[in-house]
Amino acid sequence: MTKTRLSISLEQEQAEHIRRHAERASMDVSAYLVHAATRQMAETEAIEEQFSEVDALIAAAEAEAGALPEVPKVTAGQLTEQERRDVEAALDLVYGEDRASTRPGQVA
Repeated sequence: MTKTRLSISLEQEQAEHIRRHAERASMDVSAYLVHAATRQMAETEAIEEQFSEVDALIAAAEAEAGALPEVPKVTAGQLTEQERRDVEAALDLVYGEDRASTRPGQVA
């Protein structure tokens, strides 16, 4: 198998840290870095595979949402009393009924 040389730049402190870890693992720095990179790539690929269906669902939902017409902006003054109560009830679900702190966009 043909080997390829890669060059990396790093801070002296990082290099020494890597050397110490490689030494503790009884590996030379090259083997240690290849091992670490290979483990990281395998972990990343496993995670990507595990979440690929979720990622596809999110992408489809985002595409669908992007195709929806823009919702007209409504101010609090345009809401009926019942709509205001419904909004407050929804905010209570999110922030809790005892909202001591202010919500985004609300002045203390």
